[in-house]
Amino acid sequence: MSTGNSADWGPLLERLTERKASARAMGGPEKVARYRSSGRLDARERVCTLVDPGTFVELGPLTGDPAVPSDAFVAGTGTIDGRPVTIGAEDFTVAGGSIGTAAASKRARAAQLALRNRTPLVMMLEGAGHRATNALERNRPAPNDLQAMADLSGLVPTVAIVTGPSAGHGALAAPLSDFVIMVDGHGALFTAGPPLVAASTGEQIDKQTLGGPQVAIETSGVAHNLAESDEAALALARRYLSYFPSSAWQRPPWVGPHGGNHDVGERSLPELLDLIPVNQKRPYDMRAMLGALADTGTVTEIQPTYGTSIITALVRIGGHSVAVVANQPTVMAGAVTVAAADKAAAFLQLAGAFHLPVLFLADNPGVMAGSGSEKAGILKASARMFAAQHRLRTPKFHVTVRKAFGFGSSVMGANPYDNQTMTLAFPAVTLGGIPADVGGRTAKEDDHTRRALVENESSGPWALAQTLFYDDVIDPRELRNILLRGLAASRRDDAVDPVAHHGYLR
Repeated sequence: MSTGNSADWGPLLERLTERKASARAMGGPEKVARYRSSGRLDARERVCTLVDPGTFVELGPLTGDPAVPSDAFVAGTGTIDGRPVTIGAEDFTVAGGSIGTAAASKRARAAQLALRNRTPLVMMLEGAGHRATNALERNRPAPNDLQAMADLSGLVPTVAIVTGPSAGHGALAAPLSDFVIMVDGHGALFTAGPPLVAASTGEQIDKQTLGGPQVAIETSGVAHNLAESDEAALALARRYLSYFPSSAWQRPPWVGPHGGNHDVGERSLPELLDLIPVNQKRPYDMRAMLGALADTGTVTEIQPTYGTSIITALVRIGGHSVAVVANQPTVMAGAVTVAAADKAAAFLQLAGAFHLPVLFLADNPGVMAGSGSEKAGILKASARMFAAQHRLRTPKFHVTVRKAFGFGSSVMGANPYDNQTMTLAFPAVTLGGIPADVGGRTAKEDDHTRRALVENESSGPWALAQTLFYDDVIDPRELRNILLRGLAASRRDDAVDPVAHHGYLR
């Protein structure tokens, strides 16, 4: 029997529909159309493109002044490949994407929910930082999103996508994230934008010169990868997260034949014999070796244009997610520079936090020598990389491909009794504390001793194999098959807890 109560709900539900429609209107039809006219996605389109279709559930659409839709920040949850994720996106069409007091609460709430629900957090950045009118409001002190994001480190994966200029408080979400993607031609990161720079220092500079990809990706390394468009950036974020567990309380996902990639079995790698010269002075592209070794189409390089003498990449080998740190012989013979060591240290810490197996492919003449390198802090940087690899408690594989000298072998995981799962060498390796001829002359050894040192250096891995420094010396063609067996033997499916925090190494 009808009570007539439903009629009383009519005006309230109509008002609710109106308020929610207004909140989702962003900056209005004209502003949104103007924004989209450059071929870009708006904030809500980006969120819906990132997550699986129909899975986005919005958080706090009615926060803030109704005249500022969603307070310029779209947030909520959805799924990526069926796994939950938390998302936040600055809306540049509303108040320039600036952070109002309501949006600040929403940002903190999203980050706290990511930790509470143990889901990755993806932030899309394009805004002017704190809204100037915040100073006219009186609000009690409250936790902010940067505090919450700092607490996420090593516990849930975090990604920042810089879709446009991002300044001040908003920009700080990028260096607090594990992985930062910048959209080419639009993305920029800076503590203060060009107007504030001009007012405070007198310097006249545009946004891209101040904090665009050439600065943030290639010089400072605060951002990792460049994407050619919004769509490409969102696809890269989805791909990146596919290598990781949802949180540090889980192990990385295994993607077998059911995952769509049928290249998960054993196979020989005869192409490595053509690729890798026995002559130590001849370079080759380590990327080609990595492409041959990994499952087809699964190599994702991280920071490809920064610290380029070391390659850091996420790959799959036999369906297993693997973090790879490899020297690049085409760049300074693979020497470990300050930038390369810093990049590798942060990458290793990330891999360890989320329990990814790590593969080291060593081919370097040592850490970079010279006054410039010393002034830049090579000792400190290489020590941080050494500490990061030493702390690993995940499966750890080392392969000496051709050469590894001095501390250059240590930072690449070649130290005996250092929790390696497997330590391998190819037959044509050259090893030593320092190059033998240089070392002999520096120590003023006689000719006989110097010749003995050179002969020992060029004698290959046999003496070290006799002492079990290496578990085995292998045919390069069998590398993938041996690693597959090692990964299978070391895989565990039991419960896991987060590793201890050691602070940021970036």
